[in-house]
Amino acid sequence: MPATCRIALAAVFLFSLVAGSLSPAATGPVLAADWPQWGGSPSRNNVSEARGLPAEWNVGKFDRKTRDWLGGPTVKNVRWVARLGTESYGSPVVAGGKVFCATNNGSGYLARYPSDVDLGCLLAFRREDGKFLWQYSSEKLGGDLDYAGQGICATPLVEGNRLWIVTNRGQVACLDTEGFLDGRNDGPFRAEPSTAADEADVVWTFDMMRRLGTVQRYMASCCPTAAGDLLLTGTSNGVDLKDRIPAPDAPSFLALDKITGEPAWSDSSPGRNILDGQWSSPSFAVLGGVPQAIFAGGDGWLYSFQADKAPGAKPVLLWKFDCNPKASVWKDSMRGDRNMIIATPVVYEGRVYVATGRDPEAGEGQADLWCIDPTRRGDVSAELVVDRQGNPVPPRRLAAVDPQAGEQVRPNPNSAAAWHYRGHDADGDGKLRFEETMHRTMGMPAIKDGLLVLGDQAGLVHCLDARTGKVHWTYDMMAAVWGSPLVADGKIYLGDEDGDMAVFELSPKLNLLAENAMEDSVYSAPVAVDGVLYISTRSHLFAIAAEKQP
Repeated sequence: MPATCRIALAAVFLFSLVAGSLSPAATGPVLAADWPQWGGSPSRNNVSEARGLPAEWNVGKFDRKTRDWLGGPTVKNVRWVARLGTESYGSPVVAGGKVFCATNNGSGYLARYPSDVDLGCLLAFRREDGKFLWQYSSEKLGGDLDYAGQGICATPLVEGNRLWIVTNRGQVACLDTEGFLDGRNDGPFRAEPSTAADEADVVWTFDMMRRLGTVQRYMASCCPTAAGDLLLTGTSNGVDLKDRIPAPDAPSFLALDKITGEPAWSDSSPGRNILDGQWSSPSFAVLGGVPQAIFAGGDGWLYSFQADKAPGAKPVLLWKFDCNPKASVWKDSMRGDRNMIIATPVVYEGRVYVATGRDPEAGEGQADLWCIDPTRRGDVSAELVVDRQGNPVPPRRLAAVDPQAGEQVRPNPNSAAAWHYRGHDADGDGKLRFEETMHRTMGMPAIKDGLLVLGDQAGLVHCLDARTGKVHWTYDMMAAVWGSPLVADGKIYLGDEDGDMAVFELSPKLNLLAENAMEDSVYSAPVAVDGVLYISTRSHLFAIAAEKQP
């Protein structure tokens, strides 16, 4: 495509983004600063411009049996605390005077659903004081498709008075951010079982398993984003408990009309090469003058599609990148070194960053972190597999190359890899020791001022130069890191499974400022808005801010 056409296309698309924000579904209260989606924006770079954030706080005491927050005289820099369920994996979203967080029904906020009823839930709290406002309830599918107790695992997207979230049932739900507090039932969906003031007002739902034939692995988990009037999401289509792919031709990547909920386009590229589940979230950016929707597949490949609204048309694949070394092998245990991608791709200064990983039950393992140039086209992987005649070999699920058949791995002359990180041999002994290794991760990096920070499932925090991949420092959290870091106010905030929130100085030199005990596991990424940190643990949502001095 000529450069002038790409620039014109980008200009038209960016105009549609602005115009879309003025549509009736995007009106509503907007405060000075919001955090409306996973990573804060479609680029998914979890960096906030908030200032005056504390490095230290104390959350006080909790009742060991009920998990109720007791507070106490040791509390410091805690503005309010709200009860979540018993399992919470999504990050908070702050928009329009409310804070939204996904969880299960462990708190039993609704009279018709006591806490012993297993549900997926999205809770809405008042931003000012954490008061519970309303709840969206998604009944469980049961069985292997929707594991007991896990709730809704995704982070929603909010624009104006509309909210979109992927539920535990494999549905994309569009909700009114006011719930029924405004006394109206927004349509077209009007069959809610209850219109009480503390219930959710459903605008529409799209059932991915029923409409697309997908079969989710364990649960559906994807944090949607928007590209103009397109809602981008993954379907979580995956394997079953016998390691079979029940629906290889069903879509893995989906674009919906965010106003109507109808499909615009979909793609099933991972197909029969899906390794396990597909739980990554897409990103969006205009790169090289072209609007790109970037999806991570369950086959370990990263895919970029032209993010135009073309209902009924096939999506246009711009490029794809194999994030596994070609010699890697998939094994259904800790021994295999072939990974999928659970993390979300991040866009920073015209480049795309993504790391590989697996279900935490598979162990910490070796992983790969890539920096990719998104302006190239076609297969832009770092390597190619060719047969004896030098012809490219199509991708395979378990192993990309078969040496016994005379296949070879060669450098790809069309590679888009700017740099690649598997670890750093700090002592020069030719081996990667534990503290020198990039382990599997489910988190995405956060990048600010050329510094990239990422935690892994072994508990290591890695700080690299985002432009070159040079390692600045690593730090051992001594517990698994499931979530992603937040960079704000010159600091790095990152939680771990033991319930500690570490705070580092954003610097090429390691400087641990504090470790704050949250009293429960932190599986998500913190966010920061208007001088307030919002942190969700497995059971509680905290608003943390520096106490005003007298």
